[in-house]
Amino acid sequence: MAKAAGIDLGTTNSVIAAWEGGEAKVLPNAEGARTTPSVVAFTESGERLVGQLARRQSILNPKGTIYSAKRFIGRRYDEVSEEAKAVAFDVVAGPNNAARFEVRGKQYSPEEISALVLRKLVDDGSKFLGEKITEAVITVPAYFNDAQRTATKDAGRIAGLEVLRIINEPTAAALAYGLDKREHETVLV
Repeated sequence: MAKAAGIDLGTTNSVIAAWEGGEAKVLPNAEGARTTPSVVAFTESGERLVGQLARRQSILNPKGTIYSAKRFIGRRYDEVSEEAKAVAFDVVAGPNNAARFEVRGKQYSPEEISALVLRKLVDDGSKFLGEKITEAVITVPAYFNDAQRTATKDAGRIAGLEVLRIINEPTAAALAYGLDKREHETVLV
């Protein structure tokens, strides 16, 4: 039977969790870690690396290693000039002035890069559970606009997921804490 997962698609690291035995359980990746670096690398030999392997080789391959794709997702090239200065890879204007990453003569959208990270999370999580993950709820920062939310949903679709919901990170934190239990208390998220 197919399973749904909750995914925190982060700027630096990402996490996947599933409901197991009455509670949310963080699923380890193939390397045994609970977090997966949100990094994708394209090597000179044409190999594509995702996660820890991509992060490890980033110093030797700065132009071919994409990180912080979340900062660019759903944004136009003319909106990301400050973010583009802070990364080692090439950020260029794509179709309709969309932000794109150029690696070895090929352009990639932030959604495509995010989809590769999502795909690794889902594949590793599915192997750990022993059943296929086909649906997901993905978190985004509360300040994300409609274009950024839609682009995140598109990344999930590119990764082959049915995205059930896009929810704000503070909302996810409140639900994980247990605000749905409705006890009288003061909580700061």
